[in-house]
Amino acid sequence: MRIALLTESGYPYVTGDARLWCDRLVRGLEQHEFKVFALSRSAEQEQQGWIELPPQVHRVRTAPLWSAADEPGGAAADGPGAGGRRAYGRRQRRRFVEHFGELAAAMCAGTASDGAADVADRFANALYGLAELARDEGGLATALRSETAVRALERACRAPGALRAAHEARVPDLLAVAALLEQALRPLSLDWYEDEEGGLGSVDLCHAASGGCAALPGLLAKHFFGVPLLVTEYGVQLRAHYLGGAGEGAGAPARALLAAFHGRLAAEVYRQATLITPGNTHARRWQEKCGAERGKLRTVYPGMAAGRFAEVGEAGESGEYLADPGTLVWVGRIEPAKDLVGLLHAFAEVRKEEPKSRLRIVGAPALGEAAGAYLAHCRALAAQLFPDEAEGVHAVGDNPVSFEEIGGPDVPELADAYAAGSVVVLSSVVEGFPISLVEAMFCGRATVSTDTGAVVEVIGGTGLVVPPRNPRALADACVALLRDPARRERLGAAARARALELFTVEQNVAAFHSIYLEIVARCPVRREVLDEDGDPLPFAHPAEIHLAGQWPSGTAQGTAQGADDAGPGALKGARGGPSWAESGRSAEAVGAREAAAAVVAEAVARAEGVPESAPPKAPAPAGPDGSRTPTGAEADAPEVEIEVAVDVAELFGVAAQASPGGEPVGAGVAGREGEA
Repeated sequence: MRIALLTESGYPYVTGDARLWCDRLVRGLEQHEFKVFALSRSAEQEQQGWIELPPQVHRVRTAPLWSAADEPGGAAADGPGAGGRRAYGRRQRRRFVEHFGELAAAMCAGTASDGAADVADRFANALYGLAELARDEGGLATALRSETAVRALERACRAPGALRAAHEARVPDLLAVAALLEQALRPLSLDWYEDEEGGLGSVDLCHAASGGCAALPGLLAKHFFGVPLLVTEYGVQLRAHYLGGAGEGAGAPARALLAAFHGRLAAEVYRQATLITPGNTHARRWQEKCGAERGKLRTVYPGMAAGRFAEVGEAGESGEYLADPGTLVWVGRIEPAKDLVGLLHAFAEVRKEEPKSRLRIVGAPALGEAAGAYLAHCRALAAQLFPDEAEGVHAVGDNPVSFEEIGGPDVPELADAYAAGSVVVLSSVVEGFPISLVEAMFCGRATVSTDTGAVVEVIGGTGLVVPPRNPRALADACVALLRDPARRERLGAAARARALELFTVEQNVAAFHSIYLEIVARCPVRREVLDEDGDPLPFAHPAEIHLAGQWPSGTAQGTAQGADDAGPGALKGARGGPSWAESGRSAEAVGAREAAAAVVAEAVARAEGVPESAPPKAPAPAGPDGSRTPTGAEADAPEVEIEVAVDVAELFGVAAQASPGGEPVGAGVAGREGEA
């Protein structure tokens, strides 16, 4: 099976989202061919390079989303085309104004003016119209940043029934929206949409690793070639845009317009997708609210490598990985959404009940200056709440709260961070799929978490859950587990068993393998091949093209004939087939073809009235004009039986003919047997 993996700011780059699970998925499905179509988000990401790719990745094509496609260096190394640098003529400008104006009108339309279905259809028609224009003219970048685009946006914002925020948009807002729309619609200008080898039209399935821009090439592959689309979202892209990821630094009207665009795009992606695989129930609810049909949704939990935590999980709180019974551990990326300030205030309450307890915060700040400033604030708060303590006047003081990073002398590996404490704490106020919580479950540790995102779904009754932004409740739950070792052991064992059942790489790969087969069986790509006269060419795609391996182009006749000429054992070598295509299997295929030809010959013999063992009779001599008169049994053979013989021949894939001049049917079979 040929699969196009569509990614944005992730695989195959060293850094980015969805990098790990994409790599594990590709490596786990080595029987399939993968072609990666990746969109990068920054020059730094491209400079850091790719991870090592497995052999089943046959090709990688990349394109940047971090610079204008019409600027020098903005084009992908694979060549996304001219990027719209060439100026449009009058006819092309009219097409652009028509489609972009309709797209802008659908973005700005309020729900009260038009029905939701009508607005969705208008948005989709405009989107595909722009895609066809970009395909014909080489790109849209220049047109999307032109004054024409800004004027079309302004007309849509001032139209009756438009969104209230759109009415308030001013020229700077419109310029910002036009620039960000050009970036979001840049996949329309790429040269990935070909039905030749290396293009999206040559694959059996498109798998988008996220929604939004990553799924846009899959939408066009389905529009142009009918390739089915699978969309996986472990974090809903539209939710990220609503939380401020899109249009950062722009005004409120610009953010409202961009949110409307991404909402329309998400609805169209969900509508056209064959199946949608959210990573948890939290993401599933978001998708349903954004327009996804419930019948298309299949929850597939992320697959995580459990082997690195096996030793800690099997040892429990004893043995080599002896945990300090009074230590709480927090592991993750330090940023405001994790609410470490609330965790520090909760630990202050814990210290009142358990004076010997400690808190180890293990992690590095997220990217950006805001995360670094937040870490500095947390360090200052910890120093204020917990002055250095010493057991005596001659002892060195020590702070019960420590900030550490993976790779340091005390925490060389990630598993060591979870092994250091008896209770793992999650204090987030915003959370998607809690990866650190699953890692703690693999290690067999009891957990205390806040009720955010998919936490309750992941825990499933194997840990304690408290409301977010409630330090007192978080402290009470931590104290309860610190004082009850037997309860900690029971919860840790149950958590590890649950994690090994639901969140391993093996279950994730098996789920997607089953989904791939289901989609291809339900929605096969119909590729029609025409002959030189423009008529459909029968048997143009031999059955071998559905197997892994690179097969030479050509008709079924040339492929089968070449194998017959080289002998039964030539199927593997002549076609470049997979390693399991042994000569014995090739001989079986040839034997089946010969058996089918024998059945057809027997049917032809009965139609001609000739016994099976009788030698063939020479045909009557031809007349001066090339015609001849049937004689004997040939003349007495009923036409109905001849038609039956022809039907039998066609049933076995052998072309039998009966010419108007009365040529024996057997001659047609013998002449085309090699083409079966």
